[in-house]
Amino acid sequence: MKLIIGNKAYSSWSLRGWLACKQSGISFEEVVVPLYDAEWDRRREGAEFAPSSGKVPILWDGDAVVWDSLAIVDYLADKVGREHFWPADDAARAMARSMAAEMHSSFTALRRKHPMNIRQQFPAQRPDDDVIVDLARVMELWAQARARFGGDGAYLFGDFGAADIMFAPVVTRILTYQLPIARFAAAYIDAVVQHPFLQDWIAAAQEEDWVIEQFEQPAR
Repeated sequence: MKLIIGNKAYSSWSLRGWLACKQSGISFEEVVVPLYDAEWDRRREGAEFAPSSGKVPILWDGDAVVWDSLAIVDYLADKVGREHFWPADDAARAMARSMAAEMHSSFTALRRKHPMNIRQQFPAQRPDDDVIVDLARVMELWAQARARFGGDGAYLFGDFGAADIMFAPVVTRILTYQLPIARFAAAYIDAVVQHPFLQDWIAAAQEEDWVIEQFEQPAR
């Protein structure tokens, strides 16, 4: 398999696709493509990017191609077994799938005004009202998952899985912008950041030379 991703410092959707590949346990080739560099437009016109219209991440597995983070999760779960990504309990799995889908399609204000930048930590400031609404919903979802299905594990549904993968970039944003969180969430955030996969991603992001100025500013 070959996974094409963007800058590890900035690309939140790439992080999700990469975590899914790591979670699957299948070996894969990793190709990092600098976002918005001088070759970006030309590179996006290549055959490898055609199925996704130039977006990353994009996963090639022989002739099969998957170009959406949540679709990558499901594709890999089909290959290695859904127990690698989703809870075994029906009720827990239903909630995990719903949370992953909501993360995929929602929280626009949080994502737009607080873009991912793993290498930075900006001074804390009060978020805009629409971001506060998004954060409140995130805290609500996390609290419900932890209370109902977290058990003795450190993650949303006990073991690290698809829901944690989808929310991982939110965790990094909370740290980058020092966003307000519920008290219980601190332990979960620490568990995600300390996960070996996240540690590897963060270390690689620190080594990148590329800088995108629009993502190097405090909250918009």
